[in-house]
Amino acid sequence: MEKTLEFPDLLRLIDERSTAFRATVASAPSLDVQVPTCPEWTLFDLVQHLGEGRRSWAATIAAGPAAASKSTSEGAPAAPREREALLAWSAASTQELLDALREAGPDRGCWTWWGTSQSPQTCGAVARHQLQEVAMHTYDAQVTLGIRQPLPDEVALDGVDEFLSTCCATTDAWPHEPAAVDYHATEGPSWRLRLSADGARTARLSTPGTMPATAAGEDPDAADASARGTAGELVLALYGRIPVDSLKLDGDRRLFDLLLAWDPDA
Repeated sequence: MEKTLEFPDLLRLIDERSTAFRATVASAPSLDVQVPTCPEWTLFDLVQHLGEGRRSWAATIAAGPAAASKSTSEGAPAAPREREALLAWSAASTQELLDALREAGPDRGCWTWWGTSQSPQTCGAVARHQLQEVAMHTYDAQVTLGIRQPLPDEVALDGVDEFLSTCCATTDAWPHEPAAVDYHATEGPSWRLRLSADGARTARLSTPGTMPATAAGEDPDAADASARGTAGELVLALYGRIPVDSLKLDGDRRLFDLLLAWDPDA
């Protein structure tokens, strides 16, 4: 079974995806073009959002495990409008994040918004989620310029697992009938998201369609719905960048609509 990415790989890939992001922005005919996957934003807005977010997370990591909420990067320079200066500001934002993560290390505690998920509240988990944020917005920039590229395999494979364990897993009650939804990557790995009054929990499947240990009397092979695609397609669908029905869906497809509409924190 594949392991999640190691901390040095996460930092390397954050840097690589950020470099790809800036290269895409550098080639844009204008920073005022609308981003199709973030329709309220221009390309400038996307750069500003990504940079400000990385600076804020750098400050949150630096604040240490005792911080009760996300920190802000007060006094940080605003995103400049001129392209060359903007790209330099973006690069500095990424560097602030990477420096903070390296200083803290993967095991130090950190405030996160995913307190009831299956992801730990550590700097390593923050790095893992930051990689996916940078990867998604790099994809957004590429789509804007009509040069969409598939996510790197290692980013995509970790992305499915990270999304399900961080963004889906919760102790908030699932407001519908209990269900099990499987996600199968054509590269091999599979995951099951189990939904019930106890919330949503995810687990890797040892082989497609089989669970490791389950409660007595429970059929480990029964899934109410499943989605299959490349890991890149799965993670893009999970983040709403491509329609879920662009995947190969089986079973009760209504469950995917219910999942999209579900807001556990509401």
